[in-house]
Amino acid sequence: MPSDNTPTNDRPVYVIGGGPAGLAVAAVLRERGVRAVILEKYPTVGASWRRHYDQLHLHTTRRKSALPGLAMPRSFGRWVSRDNVVRYLEKYAEFHELETVTGVEVTSVERTADGSGWLLRATGGRQLTGRAVVVATGHNHTPRTPSWPGVDTFGGEVLHASEYRNAGPYKGKDVLVVGAGNTGAEIAVDLAEGGASRVRLAIRTVPHIVRRSTLGWSAQSTGILVRHLPTRLVDKAAALMARAATPDLAESGLPRPDTGLYSRVREGAIPVQDVGLLKAVRDGTVEPVPAVESFEDNKIVLAGGERIGADVVIAATGYSRSLEGLLGDLAADVLDERGRPVVHGGRTPKKAPGLYFTGFTNPISGMFREMAKDAHRIGRALSR
Repeated sequence: MPSDNTPTNDRPVYVIGGGPAGLAVAAVLRERGVRAVILEKYPTVGASWRRHYDQLHLHTTRRKSALPGLAMPRSFGRWVSRDNVVRYLEKYAEFHELETVTGVEVTSVERTADGSGWLLRATGGRQLTGRAVVVATGHNHTPRTPSWPGVDTFGGEVLHASEYRNAGPYKGKDVLVVGAGNTGAEIAVDLAEGGASRVRLAIRTVPHIVRRSTLGWSAQSTGILVRHLPTRLVDKAAALMARAATPDLAESGLPRPDTGLYSRVREGAIPVQDVGLLKAVRDGTVEPVPAVESFEDNKIVLAGGERIGADVVIAATGYSRSLEGLLGDLAADVLDERGRPVVHGGRTPKKAPGLYFTGFTNPISGMFREMAKDAHRIGRALSR
């Protein structure tokens, strides 16, 4: 059970975001006797997980995905479904008796006039003052869709992957999925299995594809072991493993990548965990095609000039963190050129002491696992 510590701080730590990262930090702080208040703009915790597609499962194992202070039930199985993640997050907030205010969106974060704390401005004209702020608004915050030339003239349906739930509405339709990350790959397989008449997957950069588990050993466990090894060594080992574990599908339009797996990870590209894509490509139910360049005369123009038709285009093209608007003038000091926090976990930017970030990395060792580790680091920093 949670600690009997009763937080008494007059100025709380404000945690912006009620997803897994924010909940984990708040739970650790409460355990350490530090009052933490979660501010969540949606009506419930775990809002982003509720909006993911139906077939989504954690790519990390149940045992290595638990947040601090509460294990995931064994009944969830090894690969936890989206719905069970939501159930777990709801139970987590209840179990740890977290102080959560929902329906409140923080619009700006700035230092207080006297420099002693942080001022948060929020919807409804609220102005909240805290001793510290933890930004946990999420890696997948704002859907990002390319501004393809001519897309406004396309007669078919165009949607972002964040709007996709299941294959039902696309049964019997010709669908092009754009983007070969984990989301695009899984949606393409879901469509093929769910009755779409044709499924093509537009690929700009060929992804590394790894087995989710081999003889009971998870890809996450490998990621944990190699995370701090030299990049060149991991690249070579990964190439050998790929030749042994995954087929060469170059003739089907899915060649092996020409750059190393861990070199890609260092650039922010996580390998695709295979949940059926390799078989679908081999069987021809998912057809890889070149990247989308533009739309013209109700056709989709691919790299190389090929023009294809489709009823639906689903853009699995990622998200923006969208921190610049929240941070205002602070952004230049705390974000890098790609809009990512320059530090995370227990460290704070030199020019913004007391401002913490968590949940903005996507490591091969597992996002939930790293959120838990960040929570402990932040807890130690704020309870000194």
